[in-house]
Amino acid sequence: MLSFDYHLPADATQQEVEDLVRSLNADSQVDGMIVQLPLPGGLDGNKAVEMIDPAKDADGLHPFNLGLLMLERSRLRPATPSGIMRILRHYEIETEGKLAVIIGRSFLVGKPMAMMLGAKGVDATVVQAHSRTRDLGDLIRKADIVVAAIGRPNFVHGSQIKPGAVVIDVGINRTDNGIVGDVDFESAVEVAAAITPVPGGVGLMTVAALMANTVTAAELSVS
Repeated sequence: MLSFDYHLPADATQQEVEDLVRSLNADSQVDGMIVQLPLPGGLDGNKAVEMIDPAKDADGLHPFNLGLLMLERSRLRPATPSGIMRILRHYEIETEGKLAVIIGRSFLVGKPMAMMLGAKGVDATVVQAHSRTRDLGDLIRKADIVVAAIGRPNFVHGSQIKPGAVVIDVGINRTDNGIVGDVDFESAVEVAAAITPVPGGVGLMTVAALMANTVTAAELSVS
């Protein structure tokens, strides 16, 4: 697998971004691509993602592919939630009938994560929470699986974790003390049955899922 980076100048226009996406859509050498979000300078990242050929959508975020996910017919699935599902399968984490609380509702993670965990065959009972959810701490304490994807450093404390719960930390927050997650790891690790570290956890699995989607896209292009 060969990879190519395309770096546009900081003053690039929306048209230049979209023209680059169009050129990659037309390039038979390219099987998968992503637009690295967020785009700077007020550029419309959502529109740029929508320009990607759905068959080359390695991030699985094109509206067409998100629609297939809703219908449980997806082939190119959102990368970060897919990486999380691989973690759960690899460590044989039981999901059927478990209460999964997802903190965050972005189309990058929170919303597709809820669909995947609630899908047939996974069968978790999913609660989609966010920063405005009332009594969020009490809700987290009831969860068997916590997915923290709210983008706030150390937002979830170990005192809010149910003993024996599984904690998936999606957060990447740059602080004066380095990169930390959305979960206070030191307190949560004392009570959780399993917890992903930051860095070195979900981020690596997102990359793995991007590679898997690219392989799938390449196979579909020749089938």
